[in-house]
Amino acid sequence: MVHPCIDATEDNLFGSFEPEAFYARYGVTYIEEMVQNARGLRQCTRSWIPVDQNPKGVVMVCHGYGADSGWLVQLTSIGFASQGFAVYAIDHQGHGKSEGLKCYIPDIKAIIDDCIEFFDAKRQNHKDLPVFLYGESLGGALALLIHLKQPGIWAGIVINGPMCGISAKFKPPWPAENLLHLIAGFIPTWPIVPTKDIAAVSFKEPWKRKLCVKNPHRYTGKPRMGTALVCIQTVKEIEARSSEVTAPLLIVHGELDVVTDPEGSRRLYETAASTDKTLRIYPGMWHQLIGEPPENVDKVFGEIYAWLDTHASQTS
Repeated sequence: MVHPCIDATEDNLFGSFEPEAFYARYGVTYIEEMVQNARGLRQCTRSWIPVDQNPKGVVMVCHGYGADSGWLVQLTSIGFASQGFAVYAIDHQGHGKSEGLKCYIPDIKAIIDDCIEFFDAKRQNHKDLPVFLYGESLGGALALLIHLKQPGIWAGIVINGPMCGISAKFKPPWPAENLLHLIAGFIPTWPIVPTKDIAAVSFKEPWKRKLCVKNPHRYTGKPRMGTALVCIQTVKEIEARSSEVTAPLLIVHGELDVVTDPEGSRRLYETAASTDKTLRIYPGMWHQLIGEPPENVDKVFGEIYAWLDTHASQTS
């Protein structure tokens, strides 16, 4: 149950391997395509399909703020595919290779609709298989909101360091947070929200932090006013609607996460209506669980793989 990050280096996502050799090493076929969304923007979509075996299930992946599905999230997606799942992801508007002002999210509902449109299309290729949602950080919030918009069709949700609460250690200082509603209405695209560097406080292992910042499509500026407001509004919506969550749920979160608040995950676990729900708060771990030492990565993703396997077999 080794996570593919074991083969990466601080200089290369694929370590000493060429991309095709890396995919072959994990028994995966990779496909990258551009699609056009309802707003006329071109978006990058990615697929990782197991080779020489029929998938046991499908995992739809939602990446986080400032990231994309082609870098470290890709290693996790390859890991899912190596376990026998067909995996699909889309770079959100303004992220990765998708069009749009870099890291500007004017409306979370549009991002959710983009994901649903793409995921629904791919679901048609696997009509008899259980389909799961997986999200990291902001992507965890997106996964929950997708489920709330499409209740009853998901075999389960796995959320990793979900944005169910923004840590007080990461929020912009007063009065900036209180002024967001006013200022964002006038200058929503300005990248001036004062926050810490996300990579520096997310990845425990320094070499993985270096690899993260080498992502050529990573956003390196400060959060835009409108995006910061949308994130706060999204957290409030999840807090207000958490009792509507009914799908089987696995929440994993690092205890020392200073980006998204572990207490938000605890509140979600306590209030979700799901009868099948599991919460794992890992002592001493940071926001990016893939950024932990190998033994911690194996522990976390071993539990995720086992949960997916169990729920895929139950649903089948």
